[in-house]
This record gives sequence, C-alpha cells and structure tokens, in this order.
Amino acid sequence: MFDIILYICKRLRAFGIISFSFFLVACGLETNRLTDGQGEYMADPVQVALLIPSSAEATAPIAASLENAARLAVADLGKVKIDLRVYDTAGNTDIAARQAQRAVKEGAKIIIGPLYGGAANAAGLAVANKNVNILSFSNNSAIAGGNVFVLGKTFDNTAKRIVEFAASQGKMRAVIVHPNNVEGSFGRLAIERAAMDTPLEIVATQSFEFSQDGVVNAVPLIRAAVEIEEADLIFLTSTTAGALGLLMQMLPEAGVQPDKVQFAGLARWDVPAQNLALPGVQGGWFALPDYRKSERFYARYKEAYGAQPHQLAGLAYDGIAAIGALLMAGQSDRFDRSVLTQTAGFEGVDGIFRLNGEGTNERGLAVAKVFNKRVVILDPAPSTFDRPSF
Repeated sequence: MFDIILYICKRLRAFGIISFSFFLVACGLETNRLTDGQGEYMADPVQVALLIPSSAEATAPIAASLENAARLAVADLGKVKIDLRVYDTAGNTDIAARQAQRAVKEGAKIIIGPLYGGAANAAGLAVANKNVNILSFSNNSAIAGGNVFVLGKTFDNTAKRIVEFAASQGKMRAVIVHPNNVEGSFGRLAIERAAMDTPLEIVATQSFEFSQDGVVNAVPLIRAAVEIEEADLIFLTSTTAGALGLLMQMLPEAGVQPDKVQFAGLARWDVPAQNLALPGVQGGWFALPDYRKSERFYARYKEAYGAQPHQLAGLAYDGIAAIGALLMAGQSDRFDRSVLTQTAGFEGVDGIFRLNGEGTNERGLAVAKVFNKRVVILDPAPSTFDRPSF
C-alpha cells in the first residue's frame, strides 16, 4: 500500500496537480482512513495544545508568528479537524509545566511547543505520566527523549548532511574551526559524530575566543593546522551573525585559499545576501532546505497575515502538518511514540522531515555552493528518506 501511495504522490507532483495542503500531509503514509462511505473524512475534532510565550515581551512577536502559522496549517488540512487551543507560557518554565498539565486536563491529545528547551523539558516532565507527547520548537537535542521531541533544526542533522556529502566528494582530512562557546562546542561535536560513520577523518580542531581579537589570533593557528595535517577540508561552525564574516575575510588573506582547501559550514552562508561576496565563501559548501517549498509557505503566510513570518514559524506549521497527516492516515487521536516516529516521515514547510526514537529529528536538506556570488545547488534535498548513506 505504501508503495502505491508514494507512486501516486510522485506522479501528482510531476504534473503539478497536488494541492498545497494535500502535499503537506498525504504522501508517504499508509492510509486507513475513516470515511462515511462517500469519501468524506469522519472524525470529531482532535484537541491539540499550542504552548507559546505570548505575554513575554521579548518573545511575543515570535509567539504570534508561531500561532499564526499553526492556525494556517489547521486551515490547510481541509476535512481533518483539529481543535487548536493556545496556552501562554510567559517564557517561564514553571508556567509552562502548569499550562501543559492544564492542557492535558482539558483534553489535549498532543502538545506543540514550548519555544525553549528548558520550558519544553519542564512541560514534558509535568505530563510524562499522562502518555501525552510534546513536539517542542527547541533544537536542543539534550532535552529530547521520553515524551519530548524537538522540531527545531539541529546541528547533528546539518552536520550529517554536509559531512556525508564531503566524503562522497573524496574529502578525507578535515579541520574543524569553532568559537569557544556552547554553540561552537555543539557544532564541533556534531561534526565529529557525523564523521565517525564516514571515511572522513577529523585531523585537527581549532577553537577561538568569541571576539575580534580571538579570531585574529586564531587565523595563523588555523593555517598551520591545515598545512601540517595536509587537510583538504575546513569546517566552520560560525554563523553569519557571529565570526563567519571575519574568518572568511582573514583566512584567504593569510594564505588559506578556498581553491586549495574546501570550506564548508553548518550555518546558512547566503543570509544575509551580502555574505555571498566574501572571498572565503566563494566555492564554499553549506546545507539549506528546499527553498521552493519554503517560498510557498512564506507566500501563503504573507497572503493570510500581510507580513513575513518569523524564521521559526514553519516549525508550528510542521507540527500541525504531521498531526494532520496521522489523522488522515486513520490514526484517530493516538499519537504515541511508534506513530510519531513512522519511517516515511512527513512533508513540511522546508521539505521532508521525520522524528526519531531519540526524540530528535531528521530533515531533508540540499547541499549548495557559492559560485560567482550566487547560490548553486550541488545536491538537491531528497524527496524521501530512502537514500543510502555511509
């Protein structure tokens, strides 16, 4: 049955006649739908709780965007009925825990949110004995497990995609460059874990203090590591809001040329667009989602609300899309771990994604390079999770 559904979905995509909502929720699931005998979906509304920090001043705009995206997803599900109820966490872990308990008491079958890892962990513990799962917006893999899943884009997922691509291109010896902070350490560990399953060897790591002087002092050490270890690849964990711009300016000036050693990163190198002009970025590799699908969501959101969504808003849409897909497949209101972690995954705002047994997620990503200050896709984002890896 799965093969038949997948074939039909692929054919519909090929001819461009699959609707936006159906595209998000229908393909890749073996269906056992309840109908009235005339093809009409029959089910009482399933109660879903959305936990967001609506009243916290710093995060209120993010919360509003998450709620808007969730409501947009509910509307796009068509005949699948979801009773979405919003609970304000105020950005507080204790309140998040109480609101999770309240939501379950009022009938929630599954919880989407909270936004941050601490609140998600507290909410998960508060309802752990109620057999209710949490699809949090966090990307902190440390809180994943038990009844808590993370929908956020993780370092491990991006690192796996880039490392496997690099290995497939014959890269064998890599140097990791990262800031000496929590984010940098997470990125380094993710790259090291990903490399363990490939022929790629991490031959050196070079950290730096997260400051301009720290970068300046690290550049000659990075150059020395590349030369001594005969590295053919440099992984940079820094973001464009961090040290990436300075590194990409100074490394080529110090003789670490991107035409001699391949640069690759865990962050998006095309945002903001002016980064594409940096010397070290030219020819560099980075991962990104299927932008064609992302653009559809952004267009739908702007049409509905008259503004652009926050960059995290798609996570709320993904959560509702996954729940809707399971309902369309006849799962009723059963959202246990085995159901949520079904192998085929789901279609979301940025392409395919799936939840795994450890509570983290895997997302289909493309690999791109910068060429003549433009983004060129080297390896498209997968449309299914059946592509082999190392």
